[in-house]
Amino acid sequence: MGLDTKRFSKNDSGFICAHCGREVEPLGYTSRNHCPFCLWSVHIDINPGDRLCECGGALEPIRTEPDAKKGYVIIHKCQKCGEIRRCRAAHEAKVQPDDIDLIIKLTAGKGE
Repeated sequence: MGLDTKRFSKNDSGFICAHCGREVEPLGYTSRNHCPFCLWSVHIDINPGDRLCECGGALEPIRTEPDAKKGYVIIHKCQKCGEIRRCRAAHEAKVQPDDIDLIIKLTAGKGE
């Protein structure tokens, strides 16, 4: 990867969740890529925010992991291609924070 290649692109637009159908608002400070209500996502990024992945599969939140620097990290598995993706949770966001109860359940291995 060249030095001029960005690994992160800010793409903070709202969307309708493909899994639960709820309206998701932009975070305002980084790329929101998963639903704060059900934590599901869509496999559309190669690197965060670039929207360059053609898979388009549903990314199921399979677990979360506590991280000393990032709070919680959501682990998604693509239902179409099987790829595993890691994403920082936005449970402390001012606009539509991630469902902390669901994050804790996933951390405990209990899922939805």
